[in-house]
Amino acid sequence: MADPQLPPLQTLRAFEATARRLSMTLAAEELHLTHGAVSRQVKALEDHLGVQLFRRLTRKIELTDAGGSFFSTVTRLLSELAREADGIRRRNETDARLVVSSGVSFATKWLTARLHRLMARYPDFDVQLEVTDAPVDFTTGKIDVALRYGAGQYPAATAERIMNETVSPVCSPAYRERMGGLSAPRDLTTCQLIHEIGMTTTWERWFATMDVPCPKMRGAGFSHGSMSIEAAIRGEGVALGRSVLVAEDLSAGRLVALFPRAKMDVEWGYDLVYRMGNQDHPKVRALRNWIADEVREFTAANFLD
Repeated sequence: MADPQLPPLQTLRAFEATARRLSMTLAAEELHLTHGAVSRQVKALEDHLGVQLFRRLTRKIELTDAGGSFFSTVTRLLSELAREADGIRRRNETDARLVVSSGVSFATKWLTARLHRLMARYPDFDVQLEVTDAPVDFTTGKIDVALRYGAGQYPAATAERIMNETVSPVCSPAYRERMGGLSAPRDLTTCQLIHEIGMTTTWERWFATMDVPCPKMRGAGFSHGSMSIEAAIRGEGVALGRSVLVAEDLSAGRLVALFPRAKMDVEWGYDLVYRMGNQDHPKVRALRNWIADEVREFTAANFLD
């Protein structure tokens, strides 16, 4: 129930606008009211307070001493109310926002194409994707959950391994044909070899595993797995394709696996990472449940189990 000692809010808005602009006509335009409506609300406020707030002169109005004092108080209180309302709106927006941070290659070749299913499954969340390979930092409060390619150790965070992967040679169908079919690992010694910089599962190690003398390492190097895959799709050579990143391109025929059984395990894998102690947070739980289903479907469809 409204306090009878408090004036109606609409009279305060009419008074504040009139006092600020010293014009009922301009206040009426600002509030989308008629001049008469503003005048009546100001008069109702004066009657409620029992004092005159304006001196009504021939062509202008002025605040009385009581009006000036009341204007300062009303301005301060309305400003505080507006700030608090904005804070509540922002907190509500933050609660509804699910910020997922992902590494560049994983986002490009796997996550982005599936994100619409996360949004459909949890329509109350506004999903936002941040793509970066920078170390994950939960101290700022901007990121809810991260997906990273690494060894499973992240400062002040908990990590759950969601997928491991292997590497094996891939190239475009056109490049394989141009190079005479590439029917044996030894045939790769005459190919342009595409390198992913920073990977420990290198061409040198792959050739050693195949018991083939390692050729001179010709070919371009890229800082991201997604870039080396795109180079292979363009027909620039043979890449050591990471099984998770190349699966869609193999399925679509943009790439071919030259020796599907000639695989090497990769030391790193894909981790779901979140702030330590946040395992039961609704946002973490939502992403964990969704991605578990996506990974299960993906590995089954691509025989990666």
